Amino acid sequence: MTEPQRVTRRALLGTIAATGIAAVGLTAGQSFGWLAPLNAFAPRVQGYGPQQVPVNTTAKAAGVVDAAQAADWTLTVRRGDRTEVLDRTRLSGLPHARATLPIACVEGWSTTAQWEGVRMRDLLALVGAPAASTILVTSLQPRGAYRMTTMGPEFAEDPSTLVALSLNGRTLDLDHGYPARVIAPGRPGVLQTKWLSSIEVMPG
Repeated sequence: MTEPQRVTRRALLGTIAATGIAAVGLTAGQSFGWLAPLNAFAPRVQGYGPQQVPVNTTAKAAGVVDAAQAADWTLTVRRGDRTEVLDRTRLSGLPHARATLPIACVEGWSTTAQWEGVRMRDLLALVGAPAASTILVTSLQPRGAYRMTTMGPEFAEDPSTLVALSLNGRTLDLDHGYPARVIAPGRPGVLQTKWLSSIEVMPG
């Protein structure tokens, strides 16, 4: 009876390394467009999707199709007992800013896009809040772990943090957060809240 062959430590490490390299190679098309032909297993590809930006959660999956397209949609900005309610016309009429910012998803893809909208700090000023405020941002989503997210003052006061209304020169696609979404530098995609409902200044 022959003894079973033993796997050497070197062979084991070699197998692990080869597997890792293959996994990276076969999903890198999510972040690098020129590697898209090798994107065998990754669910997203850089440059593909509405307005050339991938989507990980659609409006349908989030359950917001009707609410996001409702004619009476408004964004509520609140600080204590002071409240401003903005419909899309009023929001669109405020001074706009542009920011070229990356957006990165926990799925592994990332891309850079041009966003346009109203600076977060300008919206906070409407209710007399300092730019360096901690805020609670709420989505129209009826449920989900990221329906509500907190943004610290480092984001709220940054001039490139926007309530975005357009992406790459066109009105936000529904799947990208129409009618309005958050975009901020250095913030994971799951925390770039889409389909905004309200912005509330936290006591501090």
